[in-house]
Amino acid sequence: MEEIYIPLNKVNVGQTCIIKELKVTGKQRRRLLDLGFIKDTQVKVIRKSPLGDPTAYLIRKSLVALRKEEASNVLVEIISD
Repeated sequence: MEEIYIPLNKVNVGQTCIIKELKVTGKQRRRLLDLGFIKDTQVKVIRKSPLGDPTAYLIRKSLVALRKEEASNVLVEIISD
């Protein structure tokens, strides 16, 4: 059975997921890696801004804000609601 991953920007507030893949290369990929978005790392969606962009994520004990465009390049597997 093939695993189906979803973009991080589609995960609901309060859900926890595991990073499975980054769809970007170059400087954008380096930035995400530097922020801790590394394969098999756990991420929790904390809150969305009032206008919906950016969204705050808890990753490796740090709170990181990503815009929808950036988060759409991070593919994840949801592990809890």
